[in-house]
Order: sequence, then C-alpha cells, then structure tokens
Amino acid sequence: MALRKVLGTETEFGITVLNQPGFNPIVASSAVVNSYPGNASRIRWSFDEESPGRDLRGTEVRTAAVAEPDAGLVNTVLTNGARLYVDHAHPEYSSPECSDPRTAALYDKAGERVMVAAVGAAQKLLGQDERMVVHKNNSDGKGNSYGAHENYLISRLTPFGDIVRDLTPFFVTRQVFTGAGKVGAENGRPRVGFQLTQRADFFEEQVGLETTLKRPIINTRDEPHADASRYRRLHVIIGDANLSEVQTFLKLGTTALVLDAIEDGAFDRTIDITDPVHALWTVSHDPTLSVAFETGDGKRCTALDVQWRYFETVSRHARRIGVAPVWEDLIDEWEQVLADLERDPMETADRLDWTAKLRILEGYRRRDDLAWNHPKLRLLDLQYHDVDPNRSLYQRLVDRGAMRRLFDDAEVAAAVFDPPCDTRAFFRGSCVRRFPEALVAANWDSLIFDVGEESLKRVPMMEPLKGTSRHVAELLEASPDAAAMVRALGGNDG
Repeated sequence: MALRKVLGTETEFGITVLNQPGFNPIVASSAVVNSYPGNASRIRWSFDEESPGRDLRGTEVRTAAVAEPDAGLVNTVLTNGARLYVDHAHPEYSSPECSDPRTAALYDKAGERVMVAAVGAAQKLLGQDERMVVHKNNSDGKGNSYGAHENYLISRLTPFGDIVRDLTPFFVTRQVFTGAGKVGAENGRPRVGFQLTQRADFFEEQVGLETTLKRPIINTRDEPHADASRYRRLHVIIGDANLSEVQTFLKLGTTALVLDAIEDGAFDRTIDITDPVHALWTVSHDPTLSVAFETGDGKRCTALDVQWRYFETVSRHARRIGVAPVWEDLIDEWEQVLADLERDPMETADRLDWTAKLRILEGYRRRDDLAWNHPKLRLLDLQYHDVDPNRSLYQRLVDRGAMRRLFDDAEVAAAVFDPPCDTRAFFRGSCVRRFPEALVAANWDSLIFDVGEESLKRVPMMEPLKGTSRHVAELLEASPDAAAMVRALGGNDG
C-alpha cells in the first residue's frame, strides 16, 4: 500500500522596491523576513542533516557551504510550523507539513497573509517615496524565473524509474489546470501572445538535480527530511505559484493521488511522450488546448487526452482502495475541471488562474485594441499576482464573487498562527509559541534547545506523522518550560 501522503509547498515571492536607486533584492528580502510582526522565532536554521547534492539516482554532488546570512539573520520559524526566510534573493515561505491537499492549500494561502504582514512592516523602513511590491508569481519578465515547489513524501521502495515513467506525462499535461498564465514567452522560446504557465519556458531536461539552471521536469534531489531508510521526498519544481485556492487544491491533490497509484503499481502502461520537454512548451503555449504532440507509438494526443487517461486510472484505483472524503472531493473536482476545459476553457475562469487572467486581459484587449506585446498587458499580468489585497487583480475577482474559494477569511487567519494538528508541524509550531527563548535552532526533522545545561538538547522528529496533537498536546500542556519538556521526551545532546 502507498504511504499516507505528507505534502507541502515552498514559494519564492518576487520582490522590488519602487523609486529606490540601487535596489538590492537580498537586502529587501531580508527586511521582509526580519520585519514579520507575527509570533515567530528568529533562530538559526540547522543545515547539519541537509543534503541538497544527494541524487535519487545514487550519486552525490558536492555543494558550496551555506552563506552565513542564510544560517541565521534571515530565518524565521512561525507558530504555524512554517518557515519564512531568504532564498536566492527572494523572500520564501515554506508551508508546514500537511496530510491532505485541502489542508496544504489552506497553509499555502496562509503564506500570502504572512507575506502581506511582513511587507507592511518592512514598508516602514523605507523612504517616503519608496514602496515595496511583492508578487506571488514565477517570472520577472526579464528572463529570470523563481520557484513554486511542491513536496510529497513517498516510499523509498518505489523504483525511481517508475516515478520517471509514470509521472512525466502527468507533469507535462497537468499545466491545463495548474498554470497561472503569462503574457509572452521567455528563455528563447517561440513568440506567443499568452500562455498557460509562468514556468514551462524555463525547463530544459526531463530528469536532473538542478533547480535554477537546466531545470528538469523530474527533480532528483534526495533529501527526505525524514527517516531516509523509509522515505523519499519528491521535490517538485515544475509548477506555478497559484492564487486560486481551488487550483492549489487540484495541483497538490491530483499529484498526490498519482503518486499513490505509482506506489501501488496501478499503471499497466502510461503514455510515452516522444519529446517531453518540447511537449511541455507546446502545451503551455496553447490556450485553446487543441494542439497535439507525438507519442512513442507514433500517434498524437492532446494534454486533455492524457489527463483523462490519468483520471480514469487514478480515480478507479483510489475508489478501489477507499479514500477519505477530502480525496473524493478532489476526484470530483478533477473530473469537473477536465470536462469544463474540454467544453470551453473559459468555463473554468471561476477557479483557474490562467483562464481568469486571460478573461481580464482579453477584456482590455478588446476595449483598447491592444496587441499582446503592449506594455499595459504585461503590467496587468503582474498586477494579478500582487500580494497587496488593495492592488491585486485576483483579489478583485474574489471580492466580487467571480473566483471560487475553499476557505473563509477566518480559516486563513487561524492558519497563519496555528499549526496543522496531524503532522510533526504541530510540535514545531507549538514549541515556537511556548518556548521561543529556549529554541536556538531548527530544521524540518529536529529542534535544538538551550535548557540551561552544559550542552544543547536536540529533539529529533524523523517521523512526519508523529509529534501531532494526539501525540504531544498533553505533554506540552504539562511542561512549564522547555527543560521539563525535553526531560519528558528524553532529548539528546545536540
């Protein structure tokens, strides 16, 4: 049986400061992270157990040491179990570990609220005419792309070749319901007025370890942040940062279900795409969803053809083994969005970012007779992703009821501060809230405390589904301080 999925997101936000000569994105990102006004611990992130150069294919690449600023000054662990820090000159929010796609979508949305609060606080550090602008997008329009990554815990017993074979066609074609939409093309790709995704143009290989150069469809980083003898963490770098709650739910949930089916050997055969990278660009550059690409058997098919094949296999497998109601809802949502896209893509403009954005842009094009390369359209494209709710075009759609939601504002506000209760994020977030003075360092699979003894105490968290409310809530309530909690847990010297 497939492992119970633990999943989450990592989002690098685009940042600039208007009217600031010599703008430095690292300085600006650091100001955002350090200004966050919510409950958090500004502590060192421990890289002792991290291995970004280890490859799922059995090799290891030596990587440079982590720069000192990344190790402490610009790292914050939040009470909801998330991490807020600077990565590649961007403020990044890494969500807490979640056990289902609805919860994961909720904590991804909470990250937007975290960023709004942090940017608002950082704005006070700027000059009178300067304004900090942050976008939840993936491209600056100048040839640079930044990531919106997903993480899924899978069994180490699953052959990596099965993952590549069965997941590649899914990633190539899921763009039809995961894209955030973009005006124009980048990275030397053929000219296009509007495309489905912000990231497809920047992918150049089918399989590889890189995340910033020669980006691969299947990333091979082998860094589980858990018991490496049992788990792999599939680090997914091929996806857009989504604002739509329904779309994030679909992106995370469908991928998790496909991984379950791969682990259980449910795919008798999958579609072999002759040139996956070229097909990736083809799908993204086709808002009509009608252009076909070549398959290994000499036939041609569209992205929707492939997605229907995945839906049939995966939904049949999920219902055969039995799934919780949240996954039943996911399957229904998947079927409906494919049916609507097949009938008319614009029928999904109430739940998909790319079609919602396209509807807005087409309205301006018709009204003002604008060509796709008009600067106004690029500005509108960017404004859709502004995290400031007073400026965001996405938020305007929400405010007038034109974009479906999964959560109300109270749910999102609670997720900003409270961790998920059914993963180890509960223990991490609760310790940040209760014992911030004693917490000196953290990473995903451990916390390190100073409890006044000669040596620091490390509490390992190698099992993502332990450290939950059920496991530790009573212990935390009964512990007057960190020292008492560590003694009860039997913490090791760090």
